Amino acid sequence: MRLFSASAAQIRVGRSKRGSTPCGILAAAICILTILSTSPAKAFDNLRFVAPGADAALLSALERASLLRTAKTEDLVDPFEVYTIARAEYGQLIGSFYEAGYFAPNISIRIDGIEAADISPLSPPTVIDTIEVTLNPGPPFVFGRAEIGPLAAGTVLPPAFRSGQSARSVVIREAVGVALDQWRDQGHAKAQAADQQINARHAEQVLDATIDLEPGPRVAFGTLRPEGQLRTRPERITEIAGLPTGQVFSPQEVRRAAERLRETGAFASVSLREQDALNPDGTLDIDAALVEAPLRRIGLGVEFDTESGGKLSGFWLHRNLFGGAERLRIEGLLGGLAARQGGRDYRLRLDFARPAMITPDTTLTIGALVESENERDFTARRARAEIGLSHRFSDILTGTLGFGLMAERAVFGPARNLRQDYRLLLLPLSLTRDSRDNSRSATAGTYAKIEVTPFFGLRGADSGARAALDLRAYQALGQEERLVLAARAQMGVVVGAALNRTPRDFLFYSGGGGSVRGQPFRSLGVAPGGVASGGQGFAALAIEARGRVTEKLGLAAFVDTGYVSEGPFTGTSDWHAGAGLGLRYDTQIGPLRLDIGLPVHGKTGKGAQLYLGIGQAF
Repeated sequence: MRLFSASAAQIRVGRSKRGSTPCGILAAAICILTILSTSPAKAFDNLRFVAPGADAALLSALERASLLRTAKTEDLVDPFEVYTIARAEYGQLIGSFYEAGYFAPNISIRIDGIEAADISPLSPPTVIDTIEVTLNPGPPFVFGRAEIGPLAAGTVLPPAFRSGQSARSVVIREAVGVALDQWRDQGHAKAQAADQQINARHAEQVLDATIDLEPGPRVAFGTLRPEGQLRTRPERITEIAGLPTGQVFSPQEVRRAAERLRETGAFASVSLREQDALNPDGTLDIDAALVEAPLRRIGLGVEFDTESGGKLSGFWLHRNLFGGAERLRIEGLLGGLAARQGGRDYRLRLDFARPAMITPDTTLTIGALVESENERDFTARRARAEIGLSHRFSDILTGTLGFGLMAERAVFGPARNLRQDYRLLLLPLSLTRDSRDNSRSATAGTYAKIEVTPFFGLRGADSGARAALDLRAYQALGQEERLVLAARAQMGVVVGAALNRTPRDFLFYSGGGGSVRGQPFRSLGVAPGGVASGGQGFAALAIEARGRVTEKLGLAAFVDTGYVSEGPFTGTSDWHAGAGLGLRYDTQIGPLRLDIGLPVHGKTGKGAQLYLGIGQAF
């Protein structure tokens, strides 16, 4: 179909000397309606894209790079715009050939039979029917000379950048990047490529690549120069970033300084940039361009399962409380709504954090908690206060050390006739290694956390220790990674204290969303002497397969098992299991989760259990 250009048509409707005739007016009206109803939907009907001699990988790369294919998909209607794109297509496609190692390609782009490069921009086509793109890659080239220098000590260039290997331009860029990164890693912040000579010898089908590097001097860090902050004190920004002034320059230190600033949550944007010129003393200053985040944040959460009922939670967060990126979070929870077992649960928690305490990677934490639990086999009122330090050893390893006090009043027993008051001194410790690619919905990596809390009974409680281990692993399958296998193993133990002289908060149960789906919440415990209780030994295993159906919608299938023992894996014990299916819907805050589980082993549950929440189960 040729485009009909209304602007090019000359239409005259008027009177003749004899006056208008009905037939003339009718013909003019039909002509006008025809013009107005003609829709110039496309600038060209046919795009023929052929590449004889190209393998499937090269053809796919060329098609992805093609500007004309994009124009065709987007239904561009302006012939001049399409003509302009066709002329730009030569440079676009030749870059793809170079990346694949072809340096003598033949590219023909014909617009209605005329080569686009031969059409003058002064007389572009007003109508386009067909565009033919014919691509001949020609022979593949290999490297003749492949030289970069001088190289820093210990530099290992990519194996593909060698004489006789396929001469792909991406390999040259990669080799130059590796060489410059090695110089920068050794303190030469201004290392650059000074000169390059790329010569294609067509007769031999060989590409010679010679790149001269200029390492520049070895420099040390100067000062960090914050800009853009409104409330945060500059000296605190410097402390948090922890840039090692006076030490040898390192790109890793620059990256880590930016991460420290982001992790405070006080900044919506952090960008660290090296100054263009060195200081007279040979040091290099770093500019920190900052945009502060809103001071306050409010959040709400909803969870529900059929046994323990609904949970409503909310928090109020104040960033940069005193101008030093301090963070105050107040969180509340109301649980047990419409629960089948137990009653209402209440919780109020306050957490304060001050970054860069002692070292740039150490954070001071202060927490306080008051809560009330009303479970099937006990009720408890509890208060807890802690102060501690959290230290980040590396990108994936974090440890904590704290000191705390806890008071708990618990009522339990067959007729709720036993009452115990506990007072304890706590020394909580933890170590976390997290290499997951996404904490909200991981597809690769592992997570491991071990918590050990020695406790000392001050009243009503024995002294001992509580330990808990949480291990998780994730593996995506298939080229498109549409299926993810996830596994979780948990283990816990309490040692050194008698069961009835251990706080209820330290004992272990199994069942519910955190351990065994398909079984009621905290439905598996122990009952020595007929007194229902949590146990001092615990183990659980969960396996889940997550499949992506569309970009937003996913399905899941899971099997969970749990075990509880009276003592630390001694005395009376039992186990149960559950299995089920789930739906996932991706959102910006994480996947919305709906799981339905059924009991498959044990006597603790009957019928289906429903779980609603935000984020994966683990």
